[in-house]
Amino acid sequence: MKRKLSDVFIIKQFKALLIDYLIIIVSALAAILITVPDKITIIFSRESLWGSVFVIYPVVFITLCYFFSVYTILWRYADIITYLRIFFASAFSVGITAIVIIAIEPVSNITKDVVWTYIIAVFFNILFASVVRFIPYYISVKNKGLDDSIHGNIMIIGGGAAGSLLINDIKKNTKRSVCKVQCVIDDDKSKIGKSINGVTIAGNSTDIIPLVDKYDIDIIVFAIPTCPSDRKSAILNLCQKTDCKIRIIPSIYQLVENNAGNSGINVSLLRDVQIEDLLGREPIDIHVDAVLDYVAGKTVMVTGGGGSIGSELCRQISKHSPKKLIIFDIYENNAYEIQNELLRADDSLDLTVLIGSVRDESRLRAVFEKYKPEIVFHAAAHKHVPLMEDSPNESIKNNVFGTYNTAKCSDEFGVQKFILISTDKAVNPTNIMGASKRICEMIIQYFSNRSKTEFAAVRFGNVLGSNGSVIPLFRRQIAEGGPVTVTDANIIRYFMTIPEAVSLVLQAGATAKGGEIFVLDMGEPVKIIDLAENLIRLSGYKPYTEIKIEFIGLRPGEKMYEEKLLMEEGLKRTSNSLIHIGHPIVFDEKEFVAALELLRKNMSNDDFDVRKVVKSIVPTYNYSS
Repeated sequence: MKRKLSDVFIIKQFKALLIDYLIIIVSALAAILITVPDKITIIFSRESLWGSVFVIYPVVFITLCYFFSVYTILWRYADIITYLRIFFASAFSVGITAIVIIAIEPVSNITKDVVWTYIIAVFFNILFASVVRFIPYYISVKNKGLDDSIHGNIMIIGGGAAGSLLINDIKKNTKRSVCKVQCVIDDDKSKIGKSINGVTIAGNSTDIIPLVDKYDIDIIVFAIPTCPSDRKSAILNLCQKTDCKIRIIPSIYQLVENNAGNSGINVSLLRDVQIEDLLGREPIDIHVDAVLDYVAGKTVMVTGGGGSIGSELCRQISKHSPKKLIIFDIYENNAYEIQNELLRADDSLDLTVLIGSVRDESRLRAVFEKYKPEIVFHAAAHKHVPLMEDSPNESIKNNVFGTYNTAKCSDEFGVQKFILISTDKAVNPTNIMGASKRICEMIIQYFSNRSKTEFAAVRFGNVLGSNGSVIPLFRRQIAEGGPVTVTDANIIRYFMTIPEAVSLVLQAGATAKGGEIFVLDMGEPVKIIDLAENLIRLSGYKPYTEIKIEFIGLRPGEKMYEEKLLMEEGLKRTSNSLIHIGHPIVFDEKEFVAALELLRKNMSNDDFDVRKVVKSIVPTYNYSS
């Protein structure tokens, strides 16, 4: 479990106080040894001096350090003015201590030796306090060395505080012959032509490409941690048209976490541009801590808990004190991996990992009867569109009746909440996988109308980095030297990250009242060809010349674009402006149950065309025999 930032801060403050106390004692004893070495025993014989060394002086010094904000300084950026704070704190504390001693000691006892002792104590205190704060930074810089990725001429995008701190750090920690900041880019017209820490602000973002040539730039550093995602994406896409390496400062939220260690903004925080940086929209802002209170103290079950979405659900849930977490998955390797990961992170977690299939109703029933889960996240499903086109009956067995079995057990055993993981492919589906997930949504609506359990579905688009997504495929193809295969130059998809997708699922669990289909506003769709080109560039290659791109045509069941909602569903806003609720579509439940029964009887017969029955259930399914 991660410590809270406040806990880290308190621990660091306590360490700083303890170190300063030891410095004061050492400084005072050293001063006494130098000035009156033959009278060292007076410390233990005269209470006033003993008290001044061990009590009065330390308390006064530490109090003044707080007054001068010594304990809130980022010492890696300290200058002479900053170190003067220690000087004044030390000098004033000695003066105040001397006044206290004079008040309780006869004036005749304040000899020349005593005065020199205090003066030398001030010197040692300033020296030791400054050195202690400087040495760790010096060692870290010495050991860190210089990352190969920041050798050469640098262009920094962003003439604000982050860019300024970064320039300072590069100047302090690199040799001019190896690395030099040549220019700064900023879209504030009033800044152009001026300088920041000795570096000229040479132009705005439209000037990036010509200035790269003019200054022979090797590395571009994006240093605007608060930049809106759409603007950041546009600038980074422009940077990728150059041959420069591109590095980026993390978002402001990541910087806050890093600064808990007083590291500030520095070269070590720079990272490579990631594909998520190029999506062109803000990350979904869901306060997971606030919505996850409902899992605390509850028995939570995640079907498909070893998959991409299921495993991330387990990670998030495990951090919020569930009474018990149950992972139910048919694939033992994935289940084993997430089991080990969660127990390494928290060995006190009450975790049960069960192998089984949602197709097996008797196995499910035994699990529900024994463990009595209170919340169920149903992520188990077949998701590969082309594979399901070749095995449509398996899509019905696993997706439709796996959902039906799990929902039925949830109803019978009094589960409080049931959240289905759905997909935007369920909207006007052109493939059996999407159509099967639309039937799953209808199953949720069906049970919601007759159960005390709160059933809801969460629908989202493609998940970056998930098993079977296009990103891992592209990465493998790039690693093999290409070609990268794209189905069509015009195909588009909505994308989100795994944490975003899971956040949406958790939000749905918190707000679900029964029967809703939660839909994420994923911004503008992304062209797959742009995604491929960007990923090739991020991997250090030039698209088409160094890594070829081939167009292979749409695969069975694929369509050119995905939709988020059925036209009939409409949209209803939630407290989060990026999350909407689709109004349930009314359907004939008797006909629905009859069609399900027909599918159940024939789903094991490969000669039976399940698509015809699915079409009767989902009229928007674009299927022709």
